[in-house]
Amino acid sequence: MTKPISGHTGLLCLLGSPVAHSISPAMHNEACEQLGLDYAYLAFDVDENGMKTAVEGLKTLGARGWNITMPCKNIMCQLADKRSPASEISGACNTIVNDDGVLTAYTTDGVGFMDAVAENDVGLKGKTMTLLGAGGAATAILVQAALDGLKEIHVFNIRDGFFERAEEIVDTLNERTDCHVTLHDFSDESVLRNSIAQSDILVNGTNVGMAPNIDRTIITDPTMFHKDLFVFDVIYNPQETKLLKDAKAAGCQTANGMYMLLYQGAASFKLWTGHDMPVDIIKEKYFAK
Repeated sequence: MTKPISGHTGLLCLLGSPVAHSISPAMHNEACEQLGLDYAYLAFDVDENGMKTAVEGLKTLGARGWNITMPCKNIMCQLADKRSPASEISGACNTIVNDDGVLTAYTTDGVGFMDAVAENDVGLKGKTMTLLGAGGAATAILVQAALDGLKEIHVFNIRDGFFERAEEIVDTLNERTDCHVTLHDFSDESVLRNSIAQSDILVNGTNVGMAPNIDRTIITDPTMFHKDLFVFDVIYNPQETKLLKDAKAAGCQTANGMYMLLYQGAASFKLWTGHDMPVDIIKEKYFAK
C-alpha cells in the first residue's frame, strides 16, 4: 500500500530539462515506500535560466535534496554553498543535500560507475583505463576513478569545446591524486591502439552508438580489443551496443550503463536519507535486463 502524503512528508526531486522520461521518481519513491520513509520524489522541468529561481524556491520550501540532470549540472554546482571533492574538480554535480539552507553539491555518477563495474566482479584499484570522451558522464567517471585509486587513465576526445576543460581537470587530478592521467586527441589512432593494449578497462563515455544510431561504434577497428580487456559502455539503450557486441566477439567481458544509473541513484538516496537503497528490489522491478 502506498504511504499517504501528509503534512510531514519531505520533498525530494529532480531538476533539468527534459525530465518527463526519467526513471528517478519511480526508483526513489519505491525505495522510500519499501523502507517506510516519509518522502515524495517529483520531477520538475527546469532549464538553466530557471535554475536559480527554482533553487531558491526549494530552499524556502525546505526540500531535503534534489538531483540535477542536463543541462543544469554545472550551474547548480556554482549555486551550491559547499562541494564534494569530485564536484569541485569536475565543476558539476548531480545531487544536492539541503541541511537547513546550506546546499552541498555531490556528483554520484562516478560512484555509480565504480559500483556498476564492481557488480561485474572487476576491481579497478591500481589498474589502467582508456576512457573515450570528455563530456559530462565521462568527466564524472574520470574524476571518481582517479580519486578511487586507478593507477593510470588515458582520456581520448576530439578537439571540441570539452577538450580545453578536460585539460584543466586532468592537470588537477595529476596534482591531487596518485593517478597518472593523460589527455589525447582521439584522431591519433596509433596512440589509441597502444593505450587500449596496455589497459585493463575500456570505457565509452560518449553517446556514439546510442539509439537510434545503433549501427555506429566509436571503435571501428575490432582488432584493438584483447581478451583481457573489460569493456564498459555508459549507453544502455540499446542494452548491447555495437561496441559491446564487437568486444564480446573478441572475447572481452562487457557491461552497459544500466546499473550505473541504478547505483548513482542509490548513492544520492543514501546522502539524503542516511539509509541504503534496497537495490535488489529496485533492480528487479525497474532494471531487469
